[in-house]
Amino acid sequence: MDTSDARKRIFARIRHAQHRPDAARANELAAAEDYLARHPQGPRPAMSADLIATFIDKAQALSTTIARVPGMTDVPSAAATYLQANGLTVQAVAWPTLRELDWVGAGCRVEFRKPQGDDLVGITGCFCAIAETGALMMMSGPETFASATLLPETHIAVVPASRIVAGHEDGFALMRSERGQLARATNFIAGPSRTADIEQTLVLGAHGPYRVHLIIVDGV
Repeated sequence: MDTSDARKRIFARIRHAQHRPDAARANELAAAEDYLARHPQGPRPAMSADLIATFIDKAQALSTTIARVPGMTDVPSAAATYLQANGLTVQAVAWPTLRELDWVGAGCRVEFRKPQGDDLVGITGCFCAIAETGALMMMSGPETFASATLLPETHIAVVPASRIVAGHEDGFALMRSERGQLARATNFIAGPSRTADIEQTLVLGAHGPYRVHLIIVDGV
């Protein structure tokens, strides 16, 4: 059973317990969409017109490092430069959506699969980026598996400049217009993993990557 079938069965059981048809009627879906369209948003902070600069400032405040490149073909060399400058391995796992880039020519050894316990670098794209918070919105799928953002010690994310939106509300609006519904796993990544639960001492990499590096691609 795939994820969508499992979700439909769960919703069907809930609706059955409510004495409603197992599947939502068209008028119910239309009513929900109408409510979302008419529901007023809460107050939002003033936002600079330069969303890229705002996003970079917020992301760097979260200990995220940033590189900017002109186009997608420049991504592998930017990733290699970051890894080599920090004394990190150039062997990585990546989303299959990045398969067409010339990783070998940049000196990287990249496998397009889900990470295992000994994989230290994960390279991904993102659904969109949020200027207000400096976070990435990640939506899982067969070729955009969430584990690549969570398991390796170093996460490198490719961020198209055109996919930087002002706020979380805009990210969800983009999701509804392009996908129609949330993915099985929808995560917001805001810098390296951290916790202060241990004797009130900030610890990086406690339950995720020690490092998050973003490559912003201006040409897409």
